[in-house]
Formats: sequence, C-alpha cells, structure tokens
Amino acid sequence: MNYIDPHIHMVSRTTDDYETLAKMGCVAMSEPAFWAGFDRGSAESFRDYFNQLTDVEPKRAAQYGIQHFAWLCINAKEAENVELSREVLKLIPEFLDRPNVLGIGEIGLNKNTRNEAIIFQEHMELAVAHDQSVLIHTPHLADKYQGTRMILDMLADHSIDRHRILVDHVEEHTIGAVLDAGYWAGMTLYPVTKCTPSRAVDMIEKFGAERLCVNSAGDWGPSKPTAVPDLILEMRRRGHSEALIQKVVHDNPKEYFSQSKNFSLDR
Repeated sequence: MNYIDPHIHMVSRTTDDYETLAKMGCVAMSEPAFWAGFDRGSAESFRDYFNQLTDVEPKRAAQYGIQHFAWLCINAKEAENVELSREVLKLIPEFLDRPNVLGIGEIGLNKNTRNEAIIFQEHMELAVAHDQSVLIHTPHLADKYQGTRMILDMLADHSIDRHRILVDHVEEHTIGAVLDAGYWAGMTLYPVTKCTPSRAVDMIEKFGAERLCVNSAGDWGPSKPTAVPDLILEMRRRGHSEALIQKVVHDNPKEYFSQSKNFSLDR
C-alpha cells in the first residue's frame, strides 16, 4: 500500500532509509524544520539548514521515487532565544516559494515558557501574513496537556482557517480537544515516547479517521522511520478495511497538504 509520512526528519537519516521507505510503499513525506541535536548560534546556520530542506533532501528522496516536502520555522526548543528567533523569522519569507515548501512548522512549545509562546505567536502572524498552512509541535510527556491547552488558546487569537492547522504528537489526553476545536491532529509513532501503533489504532477506533494523520517523526534519537507500515500491519491485524487504512496513511495527509499551493502528488 502506498503511504505518506507527514512528519519525518530525513536530515538525520541515512540514504539507506530512503531506499527502505520506498520499498515499503512510501511515496511522499514532509519534513518540518526542527532541532539539530544542538542549539545553533546564528541565523545564517538556519539559512544553510533551510537550503538543505528545500534543495538537498528533495534530491536525495527523488533518487528513490519519493516526493519530499518541507516546513520552515525555528523550533520550539531554540525559540527560547528570542533575538535569534526573530532573525530567523526574517529569513523564512525568502524560502516560502521554494517548490517543496508547504508552510510554517513545526512551531509550538517545548517547556511552555513565555519566550516560546512569544515566538509561537510571531510564527502564526507570519503564517497569516503569507497565507501559509501550519504544523504544530506539542510538548513531550508531563508538559503535553498544559502545552496543548496553551497552544489551542493562542491559536484562537489568529484569523486562519482551522483546517489549515495540524496539531501534532497528540495522545489520548489531548486528541479530543484538538479535533473538537476543528484542527487536524497528528499521531506520532515513537518506540520510547508518544504513541505505539496499538495505541494509535485505539484512538482511530474511538475518534474516527476524519482529520487524523499518523507519522514516524524519525529523527536523531530513538525513533523508527518505518513506523507507519507498523500501523498499517496493526490495522490489518484488527480487521480494518483497506479503504480505512488508505484514508489514514495516504488520503488524509494528501487532503491536508493539498491546501498548500506547492503541493502536488504523483501517486
């Protein structure tokens, strides 16, 4: 079955991972800007990173027949540095017309601090000004519920179509609020934190498949880039129809991404 991984960090993966994903049916992916494993010291380092996301990675992916899309921002962890964040925000409009850019992301909160909230709001202002979709990171573990509530409250301040916002890394205690507010929700399949495929299928069975995506968020740490095929297997094991599985792993991300002017899908 062809599938799309809506959130994966291929800058941290080897070229072998592209080959493996292609063999398992991945036809497209999107890569949000994120932390590099260390805090970067200048806006120019982000310029190089944005060039990597919009030039280098699409070429690596294309060697294996995978379409690569990207999102641009300064991530929540580095957003604590407000001065650097504002310098990076000034760079982003230069890249929004690159052919694989879908919008602003992954913005959000890390430790739910005042500075993170300030830069979140300024990212949202940028997205509104440039008519961009938004992909949002919610905090990890103990900070997730409070951070998600803060994010939903801040989103209410901005005049943007709620269907153009995907709130990622939802879990059992946050998914309902995100969907009830009219946003898209993303479930991340991580081996250590976030969701297992079994828990994700439980949520699909409870909340339905509308406005719901699943992703691997494969990155530098413990993660599994082939997590979406694991979910496909779990849904088949439970007897779900191929049509429902395709909706979750292919049709839903395609529908969400299609709101971005730079998105088109070959398969």
